[in-house]
Amino acid sequence: MSLRADAPVRATEVRRFSRAERWVHRTSAFLMGVCVLTAACLYVPELAELVGRRALVVTVHQWAGLALPVPVLAGLASRAFRGDVRLLNRFGPHDRVWLRAALRRDKRHSARPAGKFNAGQKIYAAWIAGATLVMLGTGLIMWFTHLTPLVWRTSATFVHDWLALTMGIVLAGHIGMALGDPEARRGMRTGAVSREWAEREHSQWRT
Repeated sequence: MSLRADAPVRATEVRRFSRAERWVHRTSAFLMGVCVLTAACLYVPELAELVGRRALVVTVHQWAGLALPVPVLAGLASRAFRGDVRLLNRFGPHDRVWLRAALRRDKRHSARPAGKFNAGQKIYAAWIAGATLVMLGTGLIMWFTHLTPLVWRTSATFVHDWLALTMGIVLAGHIGMALGDPEARRGMRTGAVSREWAEREHSQWRT
């Protein structure tokens, strides 16, 4: 995808994501998808028999995992991406209100004030970033077996396997939430969302 300047949006729309941000998301999603699919082929016997070529699957899994941080690191060259990272790392009073409403299952928009990102999205971003780093670290220990003692490799395998299962569940939830919000998907696909949606879902976002 080209990283040229974004096309202007209509008066009824607001810019949500730049081209660079969408590139980071799509590339990261692709690499994560490769990791999940290859992991399934390695651990689910039926899939392993269907696909075969275990050595090739292992190699693809390893290199896709090693490449996972690259899109984010490349995205730091974008001012818009850095700005959104700062927003994701900051919790405000309205985020606590959002979380309390979510725990009460209060779905009223007025009860869930949010900036550009709501509290759930901020928690998800922090969790997936931390989990990815842990998966990368444990994966490297499992890959370069001659560099670490057996107890480290055993522990790394345990953490890697169970965290992978947890990540699969969380990613499924993330995809499910996205499927339930066509406007949010449009924002990630085109970079723009309707002004009405932004004011309703992200009332604290200063567009």
